[in-house]
Amino acid sequence: MSDKKNQVKRIFDSIAFKYDLLNHLLSFGIDHYWRKKALKLTGINSDSILLDIACGTGDVAISAHKMGVRNIYGADFSHNMLKLFNDKSKWIVGNNVQTVAENIPFKNETFTNITVAFGVRNFYDIQKGFDSFFHVLKKNGKATVIEFRMPENRIFKRLYKFYFKKVLPKVGGLISGNKEAYSYLPSSVEEFDEKIDLIKLLKNSGFEKIKRHNMTFGIVQVLIAQK
Repeated sequence: MSDKKNQVKRIFDSIAFKYDLLNHLLSFGIDHYWRKKALKLTGINSDSILLDIACGTGDVAISAHKMGVRNIYGADFSHNMLKLFNDKSKWIVGNNVQTVAENIPFKNETFTNITVAFGVRNFYDIQKGFDSFFHVLKKNGKATVIEFRMPENRIFKRLYKFYFKKVLPKVGGLISGNKEAYSYLPSSVEEFDEKIDLIKLLKNSGFEKIKRHNMTFGIVQVLIAQK
């Protein structure tokens, strides 16, 4: 447990100041669409009280704010990510906290919505993380998970794996100065997709209404689970 926590914190602290640039560059800018679409699918609005887990530098929070959400809290284990989040979102109403998803320091039934974008595979205990989501969500509250997955189409999957394993680590490592970080990303996605059943884990935590939406030829999934 502690080994993965320390590895993830070290990696994301080290790449934080190049994180936005590389996200947009390596996704060809489509990451903006993924976040915006996911928030629309979950029906977020001005009455929402949002907790953004593994918030990074705040791109989900910024998108939510543009959609009218005013009560937004960010949580991330990386101090450097939170520092950038705070710099980018001085308008935020709420306190950003440095924490892991498995130990959310808020009272039960505090939030109407939880989002986690491309962060679930970095949890050291996904089931415990989803249990925490369930506890801090209000009745009928929604957890929205945005995560990479391996596409099902064989030809596209082959091209995708080539980009993910050959191109992305080289470009990401060169720009960020951290080869480990951008080697960890593709290996974690493939392993995660093969071994982890997110819908089953969400059901185990008590969520009942769960919908999956695939985007961009199936390389990204959005799961929306209602309490």
